Amino acid sequence: MIKEKLLNWLDTFLVVDVFLVIIGFVWFALAVIGRYSGVALGLDIWHKLWQPVFTPAIGILMADAIISGIAKQIAKR
Repeated sequence: MIKEKLLNWLDTFLVVDVFLVIIGFVWFALAVIGRYSGVALGLDIWHKLWQPVFTPAIGILMADAIISGIAKQIAKR
C-alpha cells in the first residue's frame, strides 16, 4: 500500500516535471522570437530561472529515463 502510494506520487511528480520542461521550452522559444521582434516576453526572467528551475527539471527527467530503462532491462531478465 505504501509502495503504491509512493509510486503514484512519483508518477505525478514526473508528469508535472515533464510539463514544466515543455512550458519552459515554449516560453524560451516565444521569448527569443519576441526579442528579435522587439517585444519583451520575459527572456531575461527565463535566463534567471534557467539554473535554479529548468536545469534541475531537465536533469530529473533524464535521470528518470535512464533509471526507467535500466529497471525495464533488469525486469526482462
